[in-house]
Amino acid sequence: MKLKVSLCLALVALVALGGALSPAAPGSSTAVRVLHLVDRSRTIRLPNGRQTPRPVTTYVRVPASGTGPWPLIVFGHGYAVTPGIYAQLLQAWVRAGYVVAAPLFPLGNRYAAGGPNESDIVNQPRDLSFVISQLLAASASPGNPLHGLIDGSHIAVAGQSDGGETAFAATYDPPYRDARIDAAVILSGARLPGDPFRFPKTGVPLFAAQGTADRINSPSYTYDFYDAARRPKFLLTLPGAGHLGPYTSQEPQLGVVERVTTAFLDRYLKRGSTQAIVTAGSVRGVARLSARP
Repeated sequence: MKLKVSLCLALVALVALGGALSPAAPGSSTAVRVLHLVDRSRTIRLPNGRQTPRPVTTYVRVPASGTGPWPLIVFGHGYAVTPGIYAQLLQAWVRAGYVVAAPLFPLGNRYAAGGPNESDIVNQPRDLSFVISQLLAASASPGNPLHGLIDGSHIAVAGQSDGGETAFAATYDPPYRDARIDAAVILSGARLPGDPFRFPKTGVPLFAAQGTADRINSPSYTYDFYDAARRPKFLLTLPGAGHLGPYTSQEPQLGVVERVTTAFLDRYLKRGSTQAIVTAGSVRGVARLSARP
């Protein structure tokens, strides 16, 4: 799902792993932290042929008020972009009381050395699991700035486009499945290509969103995995919407996505109501929701 877009990168202070949380911008409800994580159990190959441990730089947003612990959402960005373009959606989740971590995929982001390499997508589900492990360890470590902030018993993954494929694989695909994941939000995503796939017998709650005018991710990809998924599952259809806009800047679609995904996450990570999901996702002329709770 290759995509070329103009990026408006979020400006955040780069801090070392042991440093303090960056203060929230005036009027913001989040604090942003950049963790320079490195998975030394895996490597990437640089354009000069040299191999190096796999860097998984991760942008972490923490609610600016309250003490936690909060449920965790790990978000995967699309191909040839960065997490910065999804800032509004990620901040909406933080305002709702979630810690949101967005890793920069080392070879799938716009600024990857030698240019983005989409074939590395098969390694990205492990990146999500690595980030989960690192954040849970940080939350459990006294003296760490993230100590006590993350509720490790309530974890969701989310993603858009190739990031949606990544999150889907980490949740449902047996070779990559991470049993710590309690819910998945897949935005214009798909299944990773490969062997015939069957959902696990125990259904992890699924939320899928898809624009009907998406020319990068065929709507059929989303409909295929949604139809095969076990309950509980929810499908948000956005008539006339394209691939990226509903999750980054296009209104009123983005507002609907913010509200309905938050209601879904609240339902399965905070014991919210199913009716809140249905209400948020049903907007005449903008969005319609199919629900199989």
